[in-house]
Amino acid sequence: MLAFARTSLRVFFPALAVGLAALAFPAPDLRAQDEHLEIAKRVLASVPLFDGHNDLPWAIRNANPPMDVRAYDIANPTRGHTDLARLRAGGVGAQFWSVYVPSSVMGDGGGARMQLEQIDIANQIIADHREDLGLALTAADVMDQFHRGKVASLLGMEGGHAIENSLGALRAFYALGVRYMTLTHSANVDWADSCCALPELGGLSAFGEEVVREMNWLGMLVDISHVSPGSMHDALDVAEAPVIFSHSSARAVTDHPRNVPDDVLRRLPENGGVVMVTFVESFVSQEVAQYVGPPEGRPRATMDDVVAHIEHVRAVAGIEHVAIGGDFDGIDRGPLGLEDVSTYPALFAELSRRGWTESELRALAADNLLRVMRAAEATARRLQAERGPSTATIEVMDGLVP
Repeated sequence: MLAFARTSLRVFFPALAVGLAALAFPAPDLRAQDEHLEIAKRVLASVPLFDGHNDLPWAIRNANPPMDVRAYDIANPTRGHTDLARLRAGGVGAQFWSVYVPSSVMGDGGGARMQLEQIDIANQIIADHREDLGLALTAADVMDQFHRGKVASLLGMEGGHAIENSLGALRAFYALGVRYMTLTHSANVDWADSCCALPELGGLSAFGEEVVREMNWLGMLVDISHVSPGSMHDALDVAEAPVIFSHSSARAVTDHPRNVPDDVLRRLPENGGVVMVTFVESFVSQEVAQYVGPPEGRPRATMDDVVAHIEHVRAVAGIEHVAIGGDFDGIDRGPLGLEDVSTYPALFAELSRRGWTESELRALAADNLLRVMRAAEATARRLQAERGPSTATIEVMDGLVP
């Protein structure tokens, strides 16, 4: 009996210690973690994850061999951030493919020519993968392609320098399928100040305001990523349709000139626009933004940094005015946890863990941007019933000598 008691005590007390330790340090609730991932997947099955900016066409232009869409075959794993398998894994249902042209090619028709080449690359991508990608020109097209099981594919011009100061060129690019234009890139244009150059105009010129009005007339989204705060405010003063920031984050969280100041965020509810929060490490992490040193020592941004920007935009502008614009393949690497286009479900699972409801996650994923597109389309129908295309020129409006 004594031997049995000693044996029982030897078994009992270690077991009790383990039990007390478990109470003090509970094991992770894997079921709860999985529950949030399942919520994310359910949301991204019900609406298209609509990303505002992916630079795949530029990656293909600069690949080896250059500009060869079939050599850079997204049906197979690629060396970049984007391929068909990872788009599917990420729940991406709609994508604005950026048809970027650098500011260095401004003037003498070079920007317009390169712009046409980038549109051609994007169209080749879509045509070569028509079982998986479908061209979309309207919000209705986006949902139609999504319901067909395809990634709705739209084109976004990154930089107003490509229109060569011509509203006719702007309209021609719209006719070729472009559905947003970023007013500047990282250099000023003759009619708008950029975020990342010394201001020359204080915002938009008279012709720059006419560009915004003509984009509204067309139904082309006015993208004010990359512009100066003065240009942001001027665009909001003129715009009759909601604007977008296709790939920007919050300046109050990371003080970078590419991000959106709070005074602009506070104006978004009146305009109806959205900030599509980007994943660029130096835009979302102050530590990365301030780093000076060799590339191999550069710190990493994290998913938590991105979430901080999403939640700040939501807090200042409201849940209806935040969306996603990753900038994959326009960056060398994504934040930890957001390394490529397959990682969107993890981001939405993290937001779910932080208390976001399914309706709020759907707003972030697609509903907000689809609302903006529908509003821009309705504004275009109204304006086109009131007037024809603008015949304004920069020479007359701004007194610019050609």
